[in-house]
Amino acid sequence: MTAPLRLRLDAAALADNWRTLDRMSGAAACGAAVKANGYGLGAIAVAERLAAAGCRDFFVATWAEAERLAPLGLSVSVLHGVRDADMPLALAGIARPVLNSEAQVARWRAAGGGACDVMIDTGINRLGVAPKAVRDGLLDGLAIETLLSHLACADEDSEMNARQRSAFAGLAGATAARRMSLANSGGIALGGDYAFDLTRPGIALYGGIVRSDYAGRIRSVVTPQAQVLQRRTVAAGETVGYNATWRAPRASEVAILNLGYADGYVRGFSDTGTAGEGRLPVIGRVSMDLLALDVSASPDLGEGDWVTLDFALPDAAAASGMSQYELLTLMGQRYDRVWG
Repeated sequence: MTAPLRLRLDAAALADNWRTLDRMSGAAACGAAVKANGYGLGAIAVAERLAAAGCRDFFVATWAEAERLAPLGLSVSVLHGVRDADMPLALAGIARPVLNSEAQVARWRAAGGGACDVMIDTGINRLGVAPKAVRDGLLDGLAIETLLSHLACADEDSEMNARQRSAFAGLAGATAARRMSLANSGGIALGGDYAFDLTRPGIALYGGIVRSDYAGRIRSVVTPQAQVLQRRTVAAGETVGYNATWRAPRASEVAILNLGYADGYVRGFSDTGTAGEGRLPVIGRVSMDLLALDVSASPDLGEGDWVTLDFALPDAAAASGMSQYELLTLMGQRYDRVWG
C-alpha cells in the first residue's frame, strides 16, 4: 500500500557527494558511515549505492546493523566494539570490531579473534584506549586492520583539532595496524594532514554542510513529501492547531498534511518551516501526525496532492533548532523511501 508520505532520495547526489569527499581525501581511501540506518535513509540501499560508486569501507554502530548488511558482502567495521553478547557474530567474521577499551581488547584476544580495528582516544573522552596504553604494548600481537581516532571539534576552527591530530600521528608505527583513520566529514575539510590512510565521512554524504568548505560542493539528498488530507478556508481571526498559536490575519487557505513529529518533522518547525520553495509557510504547532500550511499562494492545491517540504539540511537546522544529524536520523518508518 502506498503511504501518504515519502522521502525522495537522490541516488546521483549521494554518489556525487561520496566522489567529492573521495577527491578531497587525496591519496587516502574514503569510506562511509552508514550507522543509524544509513542516517535515516536506509542502510542497505545507501550501502549498495555507495559501493557501486566505489566505496569499499563501511562503518556501523552495532552488530545488529552489521548483520543486516552482511548479505551485501562488504567490508564493515562495528564502531561500538564487542560485548560478550556480540562474540558469536563477531567471531563469525561478518564484520570487524573496533575495539574501544582494554576490556574489549582482552576479550577479543582471549577468544582468539582475528582481524580487528582499534579506536584511540585522543581527547574526545568518549570511546577508545589511551595512547599511553598503546605505547606500553596493549595492542601487541593483534591483527589490526585500522587504527582509528575521532575528532571532537572538526566542524569548528578549534585548536583541539591540531592537538588530536598530533596525538594520533604520534602512534604511527607503534602498532601493526595497516592503516590509520582520523577524519570524519568535518575532518576531511581540514586538509590533507588529517586524511591519513582512510577517511570516514557521515553527514556530508547525505547532504549535510558542517563546514563552509562544503557549500556548493555537497548536494542535498533527502526531500520529504506529504499528501494533503484536507484543504480548508480559515476565517480572519480564527486559529489553527494546538494551543491556538497561529491566528489568521485574513481569510486564509490552509492545507493539512499527513506529516508530523512522529515522522521526524519536529515541533521546531512550528511557524518556521516552509514548503514549495518558501511559498507555503508552516502555521501553528506541528503535531504528532499532522501539520498545517498556509497555501493561499497555491490555489490549485487540493486533497491528495503531494507537497514538497523545504529540507536543505543547513536551512532546516536553522529553522528548527535541531542539528542536521538529528533531522536525518529522526526520519520515521512511515515514509515510503523512493530512490531516483
